[in-house]
Amino acid sequence: MSQLMIGMMSGTSADGIDVAIIRCHDHPELLHFQEFPMDPALRQRILSLASGSDHNHSIDLMGEVHRQLGCAYAEAARATMVSAGLQPQAITAIGCHGQTIRHRPHSRHPFTLQIGCAATIAEQTGITTISDFRSRDIAAGGEGAPLVPFAHHLLFGSDSEDIAILNIGGIANVTWLGKNGDILGFDTGPGNMLMDGLIRHYSHGQQSFDHQGELAATGHVCQQLLETLISHPYLKRQPPKSTGREEFGEPIVDAIINWPALTAADALATACQFTVQSIADSINLLPASPARWLICGGGARNHTLMQQLAAALAPAVVQTTAAAGLPPQAIEAASFAVLARQSLLGAANTVAAVTGARHNVCGGSITPGLNWPTLLQEIINWTR
Repeated sequence: MSQLMIGMMSGTSADGIDVAIIRCHDHPELLHFQEFPMDPALRQRILSLASGSDHNHSIDLMGEVHRQLGCAYAEAARATMVSAGLQPQAITAIGCHGQTIRHRPHSRHPFTLQIGCAATIAEQTGITTISDFRSRDIAAGGEGAPLVPFAHHLLFGSDSEDIAILNIGGIANVTWLGKNGDILGFDTGPGNMLMDGLIRHYSHGQQSFDHQGELAATGHVCQQLLETLISHPYLKRQPPKSTGREEFGEPIVDAIINWPALTAADALATACQFTVQSIADSINLLPASPARWLICGGGARNHTLMQQLAAALAPAVVQTTAAAGLPPQAIEAASFAVLARQSLLGAANTVAAVTGARHNVCGGSITPGLNWPTLLQEIINWTR
């Protein structure tokens, strides 16, 4: 029996909300996808929280943004259903990753924190909502990330060739899908985060990203700066590993900006090459060199980045996930719809070999919606 699930995602850059409607059965099928820009004022509050710059009022700010995001997610879910011509009663559940504001898998008491109030989503949509996907893996000794390799395997796995799925959001992460069924994944390092931070600085906040990598394409890579960046200790760490704004955020953006005699174009070109080289070097951490790379996330829109990746990863084939029938921007949102269905079934939705947990776990916290009583009976029927 198939179910319609909504998956929602707002990434490290916090520039928008992605919503996917998936028909879940043996092979998940994307029915509808939509992107919504994040309200600029809300985005600024999110980035302030994520950077830890507002220490005096951070708990109050977090509580407010948690609720604001819940309202924004609910509004995006409702608008997507309207566009798809679906009533809320047609949707089984919503899987919402939320917005990561802290990820500390190596602290004394490891934790990860995503905000975006699931209770608000369930209240305003009437649909049972699954959130907080990472904490259970952390509790089992894992990194809590990356989680999407489980869904990547269902969406893209092949028994004829080794494939790498490369998601380039604020942070880049790779999933290696072996033709023998093995799965490995980890964060490779920076994705768009440094380039986005630089363009915001040089445009005085008028631009949030380098459109198609146009400015980077006109610049020259500063080799000395690139060597400094590529020596970052995270890049040499063995998997399992995950990272975020805490390692590739504002301090590195500031270091690039303050590098002597560097133009805006040169800064963008160097940051772009840093992302490319950190991804290319990640091949050394994979079981084998993939025959094909499928690129998804915002980075797939950056022509300069894509051209440089194709050159750096040759002779492997480098394509976006559109070549496999799924839009590059929809993959992460779709993945959390898949993970949410597993949560409802009480089935594993993590890969311990990826996260480093002691065992695969069923992650996700369930917030019942108006459909919860009927959904409970449906879940019983699914497992028969």
